[in-house]
Amino acid sequence: TTLVKALTGVDTSRLPEEKARGITIDIGFAYWQAADDNLTVGFVDVPGHERFVHNMLAGVCGVDYVMLLVAADDGVMPQTIEHLNIVDLLGITRGIAVITKIDRVPAERVRYVAESVRALLGSTALSGIDIQQVSAVSGAGIDALRAKLHAAAAEHRPVQIRHRFRFAIDRVFTVAGSGTVVTGTAFAGVVHAGDRMVLSPGGVEARVRGIQKNGRAATEARAGERCALNLAGVDVSQVSRGDWVVEPALHAPTQRIDVRLRLLAAEAQPLRHWTPVHLHLATGDVSARVGFRRGQALQPGQSGLAQLVLDRPVAALHGDRFIVRDQSAQRTLGGGTVIDPFPPGRALRSVQTFPRQRTGRDLREQQLLALNMGNAADALSGLMSCSPAGIDLPRFQLSFNIVDDDLAALLESHGLLVTGKDSPVALPREAVERIRNAVVETLTRFHERSPRAAGMELADLNSICAPILAPAVFQQLLRALIDGRRIAVSGSTASIARHIASENPEDDRIWQSIEPALRDAGLNGLSVAELASSSGIAEKTLSGFLHRKARTGDVVRVTPNRFYLRRTMAQFAAIALEIAALSPSRRFTVAGFRDHSGVGRGRVVEILECMDRLRITQRLGDARIVNEESLRKLVSEEHLPV
Repeated sequence: TTLVKALTGVDTSRLPEEKARGITIDIGFAYWQAADDNLTVGFVDVPGHERFVHNMLAGVCGVDYVMLLVAADDGVMPQTIEHLNIVDLLGITRGIAVITKIDRVPAERVRYVAESVRALLGSTALSGIDIQQVSAVSGAGIDALRAKLHAAAAEHRPVQIRHRFRFAIDRVFTVAGSGTVVTGTAFAGVVHAGDRMVLSPGGVEARVRGIQKNGRAATEARAGERCALNLAGVDVSQVSRGDWVVEPALHAPTQRIDVRLRLLAAEAQPLRHWTPVHLHLATGDVSARVGFRRGQALQPGQSGLAQLVLDRPVAALHGDRFIVRDQSAQRTLGGGTVIDPFPPGRALRSVQTFPRQRTGRDLREQQLLALNMGNAADALSGLMSCSPAGIDLPRFQLSFNIVDDDLAALLESHGLLVTGKDSPVALPREAVERIRNAVVETLTRFHERSPRAAGMELADLNSICAPILAPAVFQQLLRALIDGRRIAVSGSTASIARHIASENPEDDRIWQSIEPALRDAGLNGLSVAELASSSGIAEKTLSGFLHRKARTGDVVRVTPNRFYLRRTMAQFAAIALEIAALSPSRRFTVAGFRDHSGVGRGRVVEILECMDRLRITQRLGDARIVNEESLRKLVSEEHLPV
C-alpha cells in the first residue's frame, strides 16, 4: 500500500480498520497515468496477510501483470509462496518482483533476499522476470520501477473485444442520487451506457446508467479495463462480490463444471474423489466437491481432468481460471482452467457408426481433451472426430463466448454443416453425406424386401443409419434428400421418392380386378366388404391393398371401409363447384350436395368430411365454402369439364 502510494499518490486503504492496524484487509485500487502519453496503469492492491487470501483472490483474478512484493527485512514468507502459487495457477506470465524496505537492512541482506526471490520464481511461469529494489520512504528505485511499469504497459496487447460482454464484480456500493454501483474488471467484450445487461447467476435484469474509468465518466468500457458501472433497476441487496454483469445471451448459471486441475507439489496427500473444497472463480467463492473417475485421485504436482460439483450456481465459461483451497479455507490446494462449463448429464453411449469404437466414457474424455486444446478453432477441430452425435452449437458458442459472425466463419472454415432447428448441431460434410447415402441405400433394400410396404418407419431408419443422432436432428438432415426428390416422407414413414408400394405382380392383379367395379359403382361407391364379395379377394388383403393404393393417390380413403377412385372424387369436386356457383354467398349445404349428387345423406356427410380433410372444402356452421383453386386443380387433373 505504501509503495502504490509512492507510485501513484493514492492511498488504497479505505477501511478504518486498515488504517488502525496498518495492514491491507480488502482490495484497494489506484491509477497512474504517464504525463507524456495516454498510458494508464491500474493497480489492484491485494492483502498479503494469510487470513485475507480470499480477498486477495477476488482482486488478482483480472490482472494482466503482477508486482510481487517481498520486504527486505522479512524476506520470503509463507504467504509470499502461497500468493506466488496462486499467480502461477492463474496463468499470469508477466510481472516484476520488487524488494521493498531496502533502507532498513544492509546491502548484503538485500542481495540475499533477491536471490531467494529469484530461486522461488524459478519453478513458475514468472521465472526470469526483473527484480527491482526500492524504498517507498527514501524514494530509492521508485523512478526506475515506474519506468519499467511504463514500458510493460506500452508493450501490453489489448484483449480482443469480439466477444459478448462479461464483467466480474469485486465491489458493490450505493451513491446518493445514482443508486447501485459495481466495480470490477471487464473480462470480454464492450459495454456502453444504456446497454441492457443481466446480473448472473442471479438473473436480475439491469441497465447500465453510467460508466466511470479512472474516476472519470466514460461512454464505454472494454475487455481488460477496470471500471465502475452505475446500474439502474438493481437494488444493492440484489448484487454482491462474485456476481457477473453479462449480456443476456451469456446468462447461463451452472453447478457442474469440467476442468483441468493441478494439485500443488507441496501437498502432502493426493486429492481424492469427492473432497470438499472452496472454489475461487473470478471474484466469487463457492464451496464445492472435486469429482474424479471412480478409484482415481490426483497426485501432488500432477494435473488431470476433474469435475467440480458446486453448492450453488456460478457464471463460468471455457478458459476461466480458478483456484481451489481446502474446506477450511486455510491453504491453497491447486487450481486450473474451466474446460466445459456445461457438461452433459451422463456419459455418451457407445457409437457404432465410427471406425474406432469407444465407450461413452472414453468418448467424453476425448471431447474434454479436444476442448482443452485452447482456442475455439482448435477445439472445434478436435471435437469433429469425437462428436458423432454432432457438436452442440448453442453450447459450444456459449462456452467459448463466440459472436454469430465468428461462429459462421469457423463452421465454414472447418467444413461443418448445421442441422436441426431448435437444437442445432454441426456435423462434418463427409459424415452428413455418409448418413444420407446410407438412408438411400437402406430404403432401397427395404423396398426390395417389402415391395408392398409404403415405406420404412423413421425411427427404424434413424436407428440403422445414425443411431447416435437425435430424431429431430436426423429428420432435419433428411431435408436435403426430400428437396432433391431422392426420398419422400409421409407422416412417420420414409420411402424412395419414385417408389409406389403397390407396384408388384400381386397388387397389379388385385387392381385389375377391382378398378372396374369401383368405376362402375360411380358416385355411390362400394365398401371394402362389398368389393371383397364381388371380387373374391379376402377382405383383410383388400383393405391393406386399398390403404397402400391411397398413398399413391389412385384412390381416396373416405372412411376406413370405403374408398373412391380419384376420378370419382374429382366428380364430387365438380358438383361442389357447380352448386356453390349457384349461391350468392358461394356456400352450399349437405342437403344441396345430396340433391345434386343423388347420393344418400349419410354417405354425403362422409364424402364432405373427407373433402374438408383434403382442404378442398371448409365447413362454416351448417354450410360449406369451397377452395376453388384446389377444386379446379383436382378437376382439371382428371380432365373433367368445369
